[in-house]
Amino acid sequence: MIQVFKKEFKTYFVSPIAYIVITIFLALSGWFFFSTFFIYNQAELRSFFSLLPLMFSFFIPAVTMKLFSEEFNTGSYELLLTMPLSTKDVVIGKFLAAEAFVFIMLLPTISYGIFISLLGDLDWGTVIGGYVGALFLAAAFSAIGLFASSLTRNQIIAFIIAMAICFFLTLIDKILFFIPSLLLGLFQFLGADYHFQNISRGIVDSRDLLYFVSVCFIMLYATTLIVEEKI
Repeated sequence: MIQVFKKEFKTYFVSPIAYIVITIFLALSGWFFFSTFFIYNQAELRSFFSLLPLMFSFFIPAVTMKLFSEEFNTGSYELLLTMPLSTKDVVIGKFLAAEAFVFIMLLPTISYGIFISLLGDLDWGTVIGGYVGALFLAAAFSAIGLFASSLTRNQIIAFIIAMAICFFLTLIDKILFFIPSLLLGLFQFLGADYHFQNISRGIVDSRDLLYFVSVCFIMLYATTLIVEEKI
């Protein structure tokens, strides 16, 4: 598993795609955040964290789309199987590499908090809660992206499938007025943004943690079954 993690993590930074993804993410998140920050003039990162689910729905599928689809397309997965690794090791190693990449992508945004703390009294407790929630959200979306990548040899199709699922989970709690009242609780629980916003406000609720852990487990287990089926 560690071997797969190291290989995938290094691979991200061999090509220019990683640097392009990180640069575009920082440019867009910085632009959207600071354009509203100077309007409301409040020392907080709430608007940055409120954007993350939508931005992750686009950027994380771009990070994960090649993890299995490229290997299936080029046949390099057979080479990986010659190593003393189980399918579970490969899946978890790739998942951890994607999560580590998102962690690296988020690191420069800490400078937003440092900058704001120089201008006002920033509540670092909610900022830490926001980053903890962001890592849980990134883990769930990375697992979804890995699952989508295992379904097809085509990276673009993998990207579209993962993005559609991530957008659905992000936006589902925004359309609750279309949902019958009996199903409101269920659809609200399915919303990734609902659970992320709870954690980012510093609310530690076991139901929010259970949600993200469950999404990761279900997606990674399904990915393992699909990959074993294709071997």
